Amino acid sequence: MKLIAGGVCAPQGFLAAGIHCGIKKKKKDLALIYSEVPCKTVAMYTSNRVKAAPIYVTMEHLKDGFAQAIIVNSGNANACAHKGMENAIRMAESAALNLGLKTSDLIVASTGVIGVPLPIEKIEGKMPKLVYKLSKDGGSDAAEAIMTTDTIKKEYSVSFELKGKTVNIGGISKGSGMIHPNMATTLSFITTDVDIDEELSEKAFSYCVKKSFNRISVDGDTSTNDMASIMASGLAGNPKIVSEDEDYEMFVKALLKVCVYLAKQLARDGEGATRLITCTVRNSQTEEKAETIAKSVITSSLLKTAIFGADANWGRVLCAMGYSGVDFDYENVDIYFGSNSGEIAVCKNGRGIEFDEILAKRILSEHEIDIIIDLKEGEDIATAWGCDLSYDYVRINGEYRT
Repeated sequence: MKLIAGGVCAPQGFLAAGIHCGIKKKKKDLALIYSEVPCKTVAMYTSNRVKAAPIYVTMEHLKDGFAQAIIVNSGNANACAHKGMENAIRMAESAALNLGLKTSDLIVASTGVIGVPLPIEKIEGKMPKLVYKLSKDGGSDAAEAIMTTDTIKKEYSVSFELKGKTVNIGGISKGSGMIHPNMATTLSFITTDVDIDEELSEKAFSYCVKKSFNRISVDGDTSTNDMASIMASGLAGNPKIVSEDEDYEMFVKALLKVCVYLAKQLARDGEGATRLITCTVRNSQTEEKAETIAKSVITSSLLKTAIFGADANWGRVLCAMGYSGVDFDYENVDIYFGSNSGEIAVCKNGRGIEFDEILAKRILSEHEIDIIIDLKEGEDIATAWGCDLSYDYVRINGEYRT
């Protein structure tokens, strides 16, 4: 497996584009991902009971399991807004008309401010230009066009071999705030040219989302617009994956690599964040228990502020573990902090120990922080990712609409 350029355009048959249509003042705000052939498509959606109109439109369009394009705007969520469903459908209709597709061939997504009517005329007016700009080099523009408060574009792609055929997986994501591990966590669009059975594609994607996008948190808020999807064109020409054989395992491994990379980028780019937090719970009785504890730790506001201040306040880790809702013996727990500057034990068997505060400060002053928790009760392990909580998070969200 190797890293390649292209993002969502790396797999065969995919083109993309991103332009400015006028929803935002200056930045790109309209993206399109297009496949030359119909794709087996799977999507997962926010668990928030308040869902944006594009979610419902996409759910309806994917009832047959196929899509050929994704139309996305940023700057406006089209959630809880006047004529929300009508405007989401018009987005799909406009893209379909200009692409020569059926309206039902389109995935529709939006992101931005909630409750404001979508300026659909601006989108419709720029759709011919957007379609004209579709290209094999357009993945990066598309990644930029779906950004909201993001400070960096998030794209990744890999290639590998299946039965002598080179196959590819690529993806883009957006998200900086309103991120919590509750499916689907931000907007994430994955493409692949692997030929794979639809049910196996869904099983693989669900597995990978659970271990990546569902294990990140920035602020504990689950968006109304979250969506993650995968489109498989089958154009790589590999023998179709129809069972959970070695080819399937390799596909899952590569897909997980793409999803985890994008998920970590989302956590790293949390609003106002200065540090990426990786929490690993090891030697657990079950992976589910380890995952729940790790999520609880990276979601703790008190722990996040301690990391921002480079304060080795390990008690906040143990506290977050305690209200996670799972059963464990805290008197068996060991806690370590780590980074590129080293690793230090701060808690043994649920009790504080003497440690070098200067070294701990140096370790926690790096940009990527590891929190390692040893339950000493089994052999399973799970990792979750988050970020620190800084002054800028309040500033960014205090001014979000204005």
